Amino acid sequence: QVQLVESGGGSVQAGGSLRLSCVSSVSTYNNYYLGWFRQAPGKEREGVATIDSDDSTNYADSVKGRFAISRDNAKNTLYLQLNSLKPEDSATYYCAATWRTLRRRAWLTTMSARMTDYWGQGTQVTVSS
Repeated sequence: QVQLVESGGGSVQAGGSLRLSCVSSVSTYNNYYLGWFRQAPGKEREGVATIDSDDSTNYADSVKGRFAISRDNAKNTLYLQLNSLKPEDSATYYCAATWRTLRRRAWLTTMSARMTDYWGQGTQVTVSS
């Protein structure tokens, strides 16, 4: 069982930045694919970014060039740097982990919420115009 705890959300003005963190209760290196999802009120949960153990990354088109996902394996921590924030980025952001198997590798690119094995409790990001 993996427990994921996010932090770092808050309220910022458009153009601002935030850094989200997600601490895992277990070592995720080589065992899990990791990622960030978000969900705005009335909308489906959508993938934002994913990262593999070799630090290869994938991003949703809507955040490419503005967000950056990274991991610190020694600290069992996943990060999401959010830059040039827009009001449409406002949502609850969730840390996610999926078992690192060949069968589930597609999760890195599809960012399927249904394929996700573990979720954090979420952290709120609000961007005002």
